[in-house]
Amino acid sequence: MHRGEEVLTIDGLSVTFAGNCVLHEVGFSLQAGEFCGLIGSNGSGKTTLLRTILGFQAQSAGVVKITGRRGLSSVGYVPQKIVLDPYLPMRGRDLVSLGLDGHLLGLPFPSKKRSRLVDDMLSAVDARAFADQRVGDLSGGQQQRILIAHALVRRPRLLLLDEPLANLDLKSVAEIVALLRQLCSEHGIAMLLSAHDMNPLMSAMDKIVYLAKGRAASGVTHEVVREDVLSELYGYHIDVIRVHGRVLVIAAGTREEMLAAVERDPIHVASIS
Repeated sequence: MHRGEEVLTIDGLSVTFAGNCVLHEVGFSLQAGEFCGLIGSNGSGKTTLLRTILGFQAQSAGVVKITGRRGLSSVGYVPQKIVLDPYLPMRGRDLVSLGLDGHLLGLPFPSKKRSRLVDDMLSAVDARAFADQRVGDLSGGQQQRILIAHALVRRPRLLLLDEPLANLDLKSVAEIVALLRQLCSEHGIAMLLSAHDMNPLMSAMDKIVYLAKGRAASGVTHEVVREDVLSELYGYHIDVIRVHGRVLVIAAGTREEMLAAVERDPIHVASIS
């Protein structure tokens, strides 16, 4: 893939459940090598959008186009909330290997090419050191590296990640974001990562898609994360406050009240998004 080549195009996408509009005329595009944060609170439509791109959810209107002859086979996916049993007799490398042919019936034939592909991807996510441990025994950050390798082993053009940073400690979050940014740049993969907090992604994102009430604003971060843009998106006044190196999106209280709260308890208030 070459930077600048369009990988994903979404135009006028709407999704309706039982008469309720979950997504309304969402539109954005993603190019090869771009890292895009899909930001929004719980229930804003992030998972629905990812499921629609994957073809798991029918759309009511609009277009979802993935460039390339292989279509969905060129999309990697890291789903939300995978619980791996600590007693599951599967090593990390076994799970990565399933990314090659886990969708097929029967047992795969071992081959040097297959082993090399798995080893190459384990190396790419810096997981060789724990690749032979049971996946259920790995830490959250280690499991996330294995799941990313599983999604990437077939060399997709587009990688979708649904809340991959949830339940990780701060060190693991920083490591996973840096890893994804590196893979995106080095391999020209377009990445769309959903999260409720944009702050861990600020240094990595090329662009942002901000979802609220089923509607989206997209572009580079400084163009989207603004009071006028987000107020229009939400339909009521939104404050955007930059303090202590973080961006806070606030829907209640005055700016002075929020700044005073940040000074009293910066960690607690900074977690609000």
